[in-house]
Amino acid sequence: MYDDQRHNLLIAMNGLTEEQARTRSTASQLTLGGLLKHVTLNERGWIDTITRADPDAEFDMEAVAHAYELTADETFAQWLEEFAAQAERTNSFIREVPDLDAMIPLPRAPWDPQPGHQSVRRILLHMFRETAHHSGHADIIREELDGENTTMTMARDAGMTFEEEVPQE
Repeated sequence: MYDDQRHNLLIAMNGLTEEQARTRSTASQLTLGGLLKHVTLNERGWIDTITRADPDAEFDMEAVAHAYELTADETFAQWLEEFAAQAERTNSFIREVPDLDAMIPLPRAPWDPQPGHQSVRRILLHMFRETAHHSGHADIIREELDGENTTMTMARDAGMTFEEEVPQE
């Protein structure tokens, strides 16, 4: 299911140029490249949180300062590769995790100075929800960018054809 959701996110990224990946197409500050980077960093951060299980961990605010944007020294292609590599690492972790009910200490953060613990299962479900949430954002951004959307792309990929829509007067 997680791979399927990642696939849906990547549909919104399909065929983008570097410029398109950096373009804001809605009132939001979000871009497709920025969302891809954020989802990748989100997976990486949570898997690190689980594997380290550090009761003294602090959320690194500086590390996420540009989590939703491609900086000048980053490329969309680089983050597509990072996304694929992180998906492999996450999938490997999920296959091998010994105990989904293990309780993991969460990092302290300005919004949660005494965060407590969550199970590995709960963290993985949160990661899935985060990817699904941002897949929806990506679909809207892509549709505003050039009219493409995940549903129609999946339908075309499945062999469906559509009549050209007649513009309304």
